[in-house]
Order: sequence, then structure tokens, then C-alpha cells
Amino acid sequence: MNVALIVAAGRGTRMGPNVDKIFLEIGGLPIVAHTWLKFDSCPQISEVVMVVRDGMQEAFLELANEHRFTKPFRLVAGGAERQDSVWNGLRSIPEGAEVVAIQDAARPCTSPDLIRRCLIAAREGGAAVASQRATDTIKESNGGTLIAKHLDRSRIWAVQTPQCFQLEVIRRALQAVRKSGLLVTDDTAACELIGQQVQLVESTEPNPKITTAGDVPLLRSLLVG
Repeated sequence: MNVALIVAAGRGTRMGPNVDKIFLEIGGLPIVAHTWLKFDSCPQISEVVMVVRDGMQEAFLELANEHRFTKPFRLVAGGAERQDSVWNGLRSIPEGAEVVAIQDAARPCTSPDLIRRCLIAAREGGAAVASQRATDTIKESNGGTLIAKHLDRSRIWAVQTPQCFQLEVIRRALQAVRKSGLLVTDDTAACELIGQQVQLVESTEPNPKITTAGDVPLLRSLLVG
């Protein structure tokens, strides 16, 4: 059994004050509903765990009722940091689950094929992540304003979500992070800590995440056309 864990507990401060980016509507649906629907309609997913800010449970229940999601789902309160929210979600996953697909709620364009390929790769190797090859020339900066070093872009990948893991692998990895007191903003970084290899699964279609207001037109073009 595969479970989707959608992380929707962040505050999205880069969108500006008083803006909850995942509830911005595109094509008549909030962004988070687009994301939820992608996994609700995915035949490889059996259940959805939605990790939300505490106090927002009622809003998500209303969202589920309005859009009539068909897969079983559960709502879990998030934590102080993303890794805490993921941990809370992992603790709620039912017995019998084998692979978990961790997804940003603010990434609504993920294709069913990419989800499927990430799940397969994680089942085979333990961990896998949606990713895109770097196409621009890549430089390392010195203090953020000066070029310090040219990097070989053939070795550079931008990682996205879903990030898929055998359930016991990601639980063990995040336990190691929590024990060490580290802060990670990416679940594959937790795997690095325990020496777990992560398969790069190439995303061949646009799979952007909304971060700033400037991202909205691109998402609208992809979701609505």
C-alpha cells in the first residue's frame, strides 16, 4: 500500500503578509485542492495524509467535502519546522503501508506518471525524488553577490516533490535527524545522514512550486491553459 503525505502546514511568508498561498484560487480551485486531487486520482495511492497547521482542520474538512475526494484521508497537525510536520504525518500512517510519497501542498502540477515512477523507484531502492537537470550555467557565489566558482551543470539536479521512501527508511532517517538536533528542509537530506542512496527520477514536464506572487501566472497557464 502506498500513502501520500501532503505537507500543508507552512506559512508561505515569501508571498507577503496575510496571504495563504495554498488557498489562492486558480481555475476555480485552491492550489492545495489541485495538489490533493492529483493524489486522490492516482491509482497507485491508497490513502492521503494531509499535514495542516493546527487550527486549520475545519477548513480542510470543508475542502474535502466540497470537492468530494474519493480516497480515505486523515488530517494531522503540523509542527514547528517542516521536518516536524513530516514526522507527525509519518506517525499517523496506518499499518500495512510500504511506500510514502511526500509532497509539497504548494506544488500542484505534478503529473500522474511522475508520481508512479517515483513510487516504483522507491519501492525498488528505498528512496527516490522527482528532479530536473540543470539547464542554466551554474555558479557558486561568494557571499551571495560575487562569483566564486564555476560548477559542472551536468552533475547538478534541482530536486522537487514527490519524494518517495519505503516507510521504514524515512522513519529511520528522520529519527536520526531528530536525535542529532539537525534542521533539514528536504527529506532526502535526512537519508544522506544514514547513508541511504536516493534515486533521481527525472521530471520531464513542468512541476513548479508556488513561492512568490510571480509564480502564479505560470501555475495558471499549466493548470488552466
